[in-house]
Amino acid sequence: MTFVLIVPVGAPVLAAGAYAALGWRRGTAWSGAVAAAVLLAAGVALAVRSADGPRTGLGGLLSVDALSAFMLIVIGAVALPAMLASPAYLRAEQAAGHATAGDLRRYGVLTQAFVAAMAVAVLAASLGVLWVAVEATTIVTAFLVGHRRTRNATEAAWKYVVICSTGIALAFLGIALLHLAARHAHVPASGALDWTRLTAHAAQLDPGVTRIAVALLVLGFGAKAGLAPLHAWLPDAHSQAPAPVSALMSGVLLSVAFYAVLRVKVIADVALGAGFARMLLLIVALASLTLAALLLLAQRDYKRMLAYSSIEHMGLLALGAAVGSRLAVTAVLLHILGHGLAKSAAFLASGQIQQAVGSSRIDAAAGLASRAPLVAGGFGAAVLALLGFPPFSLFASEIGIFRAGFAAGLGWAVTAALVLLLLVTASLTARTGRMLLGAPKTGPGAATFPSRTPAAVASALVLGLVACAAIGVTVRPLHPLLDHAAAILGAH
Repeated sequence: MTFVLIVPVGAPVLAAGAYAALGWRRGTAWSGAVAAAVLLAAGVALAVRSADGPRTGLGGLLSVDALSAFMLIVIGAVALPAMLASPAYLRAEQAAGHATAGDLRRYGVLTQAFVAAMAVAVLAASLGVLWVAVEATTIVTAFLVGHRRTRNATEAAWKYVVICSTGIALAFLGIALLHLAARHAHVPASGALDWTRLTAHAAQLDPGVTRIAVALLVLGFGAKAGLAPLHAWLPDAHSQAPAPVSALMSGVLLSVAFYAVLRVKVIADVALGAGFARMLLLIVALASLTLAALLLLAQRDYKRMLAYSSIEHMGLLALGAAVGSRLAVTAVLLHILGHGLAKSAAFLASGQIQQAVGSSRIDAAAGLASRAPLVAGGFGAAVLALLGFPPFSLFASEIGIFRAGFAAGLGWAVTAALVLLLLVTASLTARTGRMLLGAPKTGPGAATFPSRTPAAVASALVLGLVACAAIGVTVRPLHPLLDHAAAILGAH
């Protein structure tokens, strides 16, 4: 079992080694895509095996159950299109003088280390190992955010490090307090941070200490998930990072951090009752939705627009987690996968647009539909998916969250969220319409799009959007896995 658990981590590590040893060349350029495909296949294999119960390996450091197997599938499903689009994106960056051969080598190593760290995070058997893996993603992605080494990129990287490190420090303090409560509850030191033992002994944890620990953990990991109030790093980082990195960060890194919040909530519900975590998550959910809606009203940058959309979707995840019923939790997990696929397609399309127009301003990309129909279609379809239009899976997941909220007596929170979503929908629709249908700029400064979109980029866009739509049409293949994962999260 140890070998099977190591495969999702080992595949990107081997790809990183290939980039480090051989550099970015024809023979290694697709290593990242191959590693992502192996990770996705391993996630599916582990999902099948997880039906028989949790499995551990590597001396108890790693463990897999239905929830972590599902998250591995999400990581692989988002990483695959991002890595497919990377070679063409980087060739264009190098041709434009924005990247050297050394930058390309560094990009290959860091992106694979990033994917490996996320895989470790969701396979971690204990809260301590998960914390280390999440901190590793901060270190690795800070260099990726500053990839272009411009003033804005460097400033965004520092802002990202400072805010996320603050969040991780809060989470560390929460872990220390939870460890203290576990030791006082006579949990053996070797397992005081183990998910299974913490959940089993949660009823014996000191309520006062646990309450403080849970609040710190939700705020700390919530910072990495892009939830208010420590959300400010997200728009700057996403606007400056390379498009495939933004796809990974928004599409899956935020969800990996939210996975940690979901695990903590299981312990909190047993130790403190459902009320405490519910109220905490409702506060951050509505605060995140409010901030996203208001900031989108005057947004003029399409990459920052997508970043604020990520804050909105993380708010929806927090709302669903606060409801906590089986329908709500299943919808949250489905939303994680759908959002990852749609947001990766949106950011990959935005990367093509930015390379052509030389700017991430909305008015610079006006008339996109007539200048680059494939990219415009991919971007427009991704925005429709993010707005929750059928047949994309986010339509089903959002309906599930709202139905569960009304059924749980949280109609006031769901109504407030729906009003805020109307503002978000109006803002995204208006700005995307200006990009796709506005009058294109003409004259000497007009952007020139390539005669054809690179095949790998086109394939990545289509892959993500088709997968998102297919899951929306029928989620039946995922039903058993989602049901098992919801049960692990204490949903009933």
